[in-house]
Amino acid sequence: MDKKEAYKDFTKRFKLLISKHPDLITTTLSNIFTMRLIGNKTHGDLAEIAIAEFINQYMYDFRSIHVGKDNYRSKTKEEDITIISELTKIEIPVSLKAYGAGPLQLSTDKNNIMFPKLEQYKTPIEGETIKQICGDSVFSQFEDINVLSLIYDEKKMQCNILVFNSDRASSAVTCIDYIESGKRRKYPIYRFFDANREYVCEVRYGAAAANALQRGFWANTKLGFKYFDSITDGWIDYSHNHILVKLFSHALVSSSAGHTSALEKIKEDIVVLKKKAGLSK
Repeated sequence: MDKKEAYKDFTKRFKLLISKHPDLITTTLSNIFTMRLIGNKTHGDLAEIAIAEFINQYMYDFRSIHVGKDNYRSKTKEEDITIISELTKIEIPVSLKAYGAGPLQLSTDKNNIMFPKLEQYKTPIEGETIKQICGDSVFSQFEDINVLSLIYDEKKMQCNILVFNSDRASSAVTCIDYIESGKRRKYPIYRFFDANREYVCEVRYGAAAANALQRGFWANTKLGFKYFDSITDGWIDYSHNHILVKLFSHALVSSSAGHTSALEKIKEDIVVLKKKAGLSK
């Protein structure tokens, strides 16, 4: 089993766990998105450690390590957490995204090779050329990056865990168009369409003028929803946990002795949750 198949096995098991115990993931996602009450970007970083801990607590066939930002420069892949199968010992690098519904960056294209590659072709790109492009080593990272996307709709207070199905997407592409900059779009893009002229994904401009948060491989969870697989089997409702915000605020002005005491209480609560779900060892 290679890492791609190992990731598919993990997401299959993850989805099965969630289907049997939806309250566990609803509680976790509610806590994650509550962090937006503290700051608009706070939830993204905390989502990494939250999902890693969720795996460690509730998925006995897997364990997870939070890679952390300190190791960013030494990373060989765009990974936030590493998931290890306890059965096969395969280590799976996973990039975790926490985005609002809509545009979703799947790869930053650090070396700026995707957009220049597409510039070599006259648009619209169609026919056999599509297969050549999708099979080119420049786009191999589509297959290599395992992205777990936590998507939220703040107005509806709903969320979804989505995985982009690169196999389904690449096989569906029949046309690639160059879209000029304009309106709210600062830079041009290459947009991928299926046979019905419906959106699949896009590659954004990546020259020096564009930073890493603008360039690379993107998909839109609204326009290209059918090219995503939902781990939560659709949208689920979440709520804000205001007590958690109070806990954080008090924790920041208390000592490690207080943190130790609080941690013991939280561990006891996790044991209770496991027993209720029938997940106790």
